[in-house]
Amino acid sequence: MATAEVMGKRRLEEENRAYRATGGVSENNRGLGFRPAFKDGETGEIYPSLNAKGSPCPFHCLDGLPAEVVTERGSSGHVTCVKASLEAGFEREGEFFTRAQAADLVARGE
Repeated sequence: MATAEVMGKRRLEEENRAYRATGGVSENNRGLGFRPAFKDGETGEIYPSLNAKGSPCPFHCLDGLPAEVVTERGSSGHVTCVKASLEAGFEREGEFFTRAQAADLVARGE
């Protein structure tokens, strides 16, 4: 999946469709300890997926990201766009995995 497109709800939906039948989506990798997260390619910072109240979210949710990576909010206050350098993926044991990496590890049973 190209990372040139700015991260937003539409891009998350497209990625979920692209990885639907693989370990690149939360419902297919949760049993192996993967948690949805985002990584900032500029800073290397990993952000867990949190809901707007700050609780862990079982899927990729933009609303819990910190203000420094949010670039746009809708009229309802929900995050609609974040820095282009953010990538959706997964955290496991402190390490970030892209959707493709997680899909590969799940396919191998790791």
